[in-house]
Amino acid sequence: IYMRLSKDDGNEESQSIQSQREILSAYVEKQGWTIVDEYADDGYSGTNFERPNFKRLIEDIELGRIDLVITKDLSRLGRNYIQVGYYTEEYFPEKNVRYIALNDNFDSQKPENDIAPFKNILNDMYAKDVSRKVKSAKHQRARDGLVISGQAPYGYIIKEHKFVVDPNAAKVVQLIFALAGEGMGEV
Repeated sequence: IYMRLSKDDGNEESQSIQSQREILSAYVEKQGWTIVDEYADDGYSGTNFERPNFKRLIEDIELGRIDLVITKDLSRLGRNYIQVGYYTEEYFPEKNVRYIALNDNFDSQKPENDIAPFKNILNDMYAKDVSRKVKSAKHQRARDGLVISGQAPYGYIIKEHKFVVDPNAAKVVQLIFALAGEGMGEV
């Protein structure tokens, strides 16, 4: 079973990955199959395939350990429609690996998969649309003078989405500037 989620929700493992695992494990058990291994890329974008556990999955396919890959849906495999299409239409069939995307009713052993390329295109478009919206929101926050980074530089803290001088660190920064003004630190 392969599971993926773009953003970690802060837990040791995200709720979505746990949910995907439960859904996929229940399906496998219902079919009477055996899970050879679990592959989970938590916090990795589906727009590229440079994911550690996806690579491990491919290595195991190359070693002949796997003859079936199951994901919750096509977007869990990836959101780049060309690469997803490569794996579902070329790579998996060449390696005699059956692929199932449970919620999309995709099963490479069944002929009713005509809609899959369109779903892959929509998944790709969704990723690009979200990316554009996030960038736009960050640009607007910056134009509004709000902090868009997650961490303040030394000497500042973030308060109400703005950089504010950290009174404790200010003393250290003032000392550094005073010493530099006196020539200390010059080579």
